[in-house]
Amino acid sequence: MAIIDVVKCDMVEGEICQKFPSENLRIGTQLVVYPAQTAFFVKGGAVCDEFTSGTYTIKSANIPILHKLINIPFGGDTPFKAEVWFVNKIAKLDLPWGTPQPIQVEDPKYKIIVPLRAHGQYGITVTNPRAFLEMLIGNLPSFSSDTIERYFKGRLVTLLNTVIANQITEKEVSVLDINSKLLELSDDCEQTLNKQFEKYGITLTEFSIMSITVPQDDPSVIRLKEAKDFAARLAVTGVNAYQMERSFDVLEKAAGNEGAGGMMASMGAGLGVGFGVGNTVGGMASGLINTNPTTPPPIPNGKLYYVVVNGVQIPNLSVEQIKQQINQGQITASTLVWTAGIPNWVPLTAVPELANLVNQQTPPPIPNI
Repeated sequence: MAIIDVVKCDMVEGEICQKFPSENLRIGTQLVVYPAQTAFFVKGGAVCDEFTSGTYTIKSANIPILHKLINIPFGGDTPFKAEVWFVNKIAKLDLPWGTPQPIQVEDPKYKIIVPLRAHGQYGITVTNPRAFLEMLIGNLPSFSSDTIERYFKGRLVTLLNTVIANQITEKEVSVLDINSKLLELSDDCEQTLNKQFEKYGITLTEFSIMSITVPQDDPSVIRLKEAKDFAARLAVTGVNAYQMERSFDVLEKAAGNEGAGGMMASMGAGLGVGFGVGNTVGGMASGLINTNPTTPPPIPNGKLYYVVVNGVQIPNLSVEQIKQQINQGQITASTLVWTAGIPNWVPLTAVPELANLVNQQTPPPIPNI
């Protein structure tokens, strides 16, 4: 085989590393390294001398490590054998990625686990050519960006599953709102992933998450949307107004049940029950909807109670609301109540903070004279 006089590498697009096709070299050979390339002399699997961009005439003086390994004589056109590898440092920016299987993530805001998928693209550049050559090439004749994509696909997706889930949790952003944070999330993912890839001499660049999607018909996603809608209603109407609305819904459903098997009949109640509950809810509404208050409302007690009025359960009444109903005669000392922490329904007077309300509204017994 002829002795090579010029060693150079014209790489095609997407190629990152290539081995020069001949090992028959001589002292005096011209080595041409194009911009954004690094060339290495390799002997017996060991990476020896390194050359950056430029044109070199190979002498024993500028291949000192290789010279020691094979004891090249000085002077003349002494032949020798060595591999020459070229590493391309030009960035490749259009590599796609995606999650083939859904990532199970707990929504940090509504605590519902939902499946999501993500996809995007990234770029790579070799920032440490020696580490890249030593860690990845082995005895391959060439190494392209497609090879890197295949080589790191599983590793990349596994890391992304963890990184995306952790970032969503740490930032406490609902999965339904996460697409508004894609730029920030992409930057965080790029920083985290580069810590894992730097040992291979590779840096990820322009990493982007193009979209994060959830299956719209998945039951968990439906529940998540319902939770978001519920939270939005509470934010607009307030807790008390929402409770009053729910009470009206209960009355409407009860009134719509007809016959002996209906809700009202099954509770042994007639029109009088509906009238009594209607008065109760009406009293609640009049207490809540006060368009011209003369004094500020009292600070509400955090505990909520269930009460039974004329055989119908009224949920989530505050102490202040119960006080209003006592004033209107809808709730009395014998009214059954329940709240969290009480095992059974008990008369109102058995709850100290409610018993005080009754004592304040009724006169003491007439003393015997």
